[in-house]
Amino acid sequence: MTGGVTDRERWARAALTRVVEPGDEHGGRWLRELGAVELLRRLTAAPYEAEALAGASQRRVEGLRLRAARAQPERDLAAVAAVGGRFVVPGDPEWPGQLDDLGDGRPIGLWVRGRPDLRRWALRSVAVVGARACTPYGAHMAATLASGLAERGWVVVSGAAFGVDGAAHRGALAAEGATVAVLANGVDVAYPRGHAELIGRIAEQGLVIGELPPGAHPTPSRFILRNRVIAALTRGTVVVEAEYRSGSLVTARAAQRLGRFTMGVPGPATSGLSAGVHELLRGEAELVTDAAEVAELVGDIGDLAPARRGPVLPRDLLDPAGARVLEALPPRGRAATASTVARDAGTTVDEALGRLYELHALGFVERRGEGWQLTAGAIRRPNARRGGA
Repeated sequence: MTGGVTDRERWARAALTRVVEPGDEHGGRWLRELGAVELLRRLTAAPYEAEALAGASQRRVEGLRLRAARAQPERDLAAVAAVGGRFVVPGDPEWPGQLDDLGDGRPIGLWVRGRPDLRRWALRSVAVVGARACTPYGAHMAATLASGLAERGWVVVSGAAFGVDGAAHRGALAAEGATVAVLANGVDVAYPRGHAELIGRIAEQGLVIGELPPGAHPTPSRFILRNRVIAALTRGTVVVEAEYRSGSLVTARAAQRLGRFTMGVPGPATSGLSAGVHELLRGEAELVTDAAEVAELVGDIGDLAPARRGPVLPRDLLDPAGARVLEALPPRGRAATASTVARDAGTTVDEALGRLYELHALGFVERRGEGWQLTAGAIRRPNARRGGA
């Protein structure tokens, strides 16, 4: 017995992960009403007790009973222990309570590989998801966001798929930060195979979790249903590149339904891979471009992103009177007398002369005979990018 959960209940829930598909709300309702031990007993009773499972057809019940007859929870529990893992269920100290927001669709339990405490990590986590066939821009943004979040102490959660998911995990790992991979198969199975090394690194440095028992294989529906766990587990979901039909959008919309923050990274308006993200941004999603903006949304009071503005130019530091005199000088190298400058600046000649000598000392103006003109440096404008200091 661990944390108030009996060995019989853990054993029964482990068996049920072989029987009930992830996200099956009928199964979740039976589990809530009957408890894991009683539900498993009814599924394995011989003969089957008529109407033991309300709301399901005879054909469906027979399919579930066939699965239940083949379940070997003791073997699965031993298999996950062999790879340094464990089976975490509701009632355990490590169970992330936010998964309960899924109602009858919450996981029966989670198979977990890795040393960190899942509940603690989930409390400060952000999902970074997106297209598998992402562009170099998408991979760069995912890795940069993830490394920035990891450096700020956030746990990066994703699905270990090719593309954006893999880039996000690698970005967090490169920053020596925390990352969680949520799989649509057994946690002892490296899928996709091309990410075997990456998933191994995540298991060493972070956590690999899933609803399906050891050895279970992924299916298209399991990938989609896995996304609800990513959405529920985290404080918010960031989508980096996604087409109109995308599993990443399923994650984002699940996050919206659950009251989590939903964010999108904009891309080129001509890119089909950004079309889904832009559609999100036209709705209730928030536009983000870096880790600071993500942390400001999902973090605590005081986690503010730096102010966004262009660079501070030397002329911005002039007092109002000096700025008026500077603006009164003609452009393009033409000179003006002090009296002309005074008239255009709305001041006296003496005041204008005093300001012109100050501006001369600062390198803004120069003498030209009896007149004054702007220096080349005062005319030039820098082509500054957003976010400059």
